[in-house]
Amino acid sequence: MKRILIADDEEKIRDVIASYLQKEGYETIEAHSGNEALETIQSTSIDFVVLDLMLPDRTGEEVCQIIRREQSIPILMLTAKIKEDNRIHGLSLGADDYMVKPFSPRELVMRIKTILRRSYHDFLLADQISYGDLTIDQSKQTVKFKGNAISLTPNEFKLLVVLAKHPKRTFTRDDLIEKVLGFDFEGDTRTIDQHIKNLRYKIEQNPKEPIYITTVYGVGYKFTGGRK
Repeated sequence: MKRILIADDEEKIRDVIASYLQKEGYETIEAHSGNEALETIQSTSIDFVVLDLMLPDRTGEEVCQIIRREQSIPILMLTAKIKEDNRIHGLSLGADDYMVKPFSPRELVMRIKTILRRSYHDFLLADQISYGDLTIDQSKQTVKFKGNAISLTPNEFKLLVVLAKHPKRTFTRDDLIEKVLGFDFEGDTRTIDQHIKNLRYKIEQNPKEPIYITTVYGVGYKFTGGRK
């Protein structure tokens, strides 16, 4: 189930968007301010952000810039600004789409679906991911560390790709089970911990002090790209 963050200071708008998205099978989380939205993204795995530009504490543009510095979560901006320059500016900051209020909730849902499909397609097409001494070739299903080939199991490889494609994004164990092992997995969530442990022994210079895959205590794991 995709988890969508709705960041808007108007409760009625949040409720309407949440209602339509939930009917389509999405999980929703609501934030009434920019800081609350950023805190949610740091502590929870989010798949999509609906972001109002007129937030009480930070502008939506500022929130978008902060998100883009650390993560590649798809973002759709909502605003009452109708000028073309405003839309262009929003998209230039890294937003994936832009809708002007008042808007059709049904159209909003369709745009979100389209962006999520496109994001997943791009994810599948991306061939090579490189961070420092670590290189992942998705098309060839190979991993190299300091130029040396590393042997990974299929699940270890999928887990590494999911983490590396979303650097600095924190994933819970349940998130990783869903993305790596599938919805119908019935084993212990600690299975992910063992996969992480195995990965660290294979790609970390010092597995006890990892710099690629780090633990977010009480939440899960994130990929830091070789930087703490």
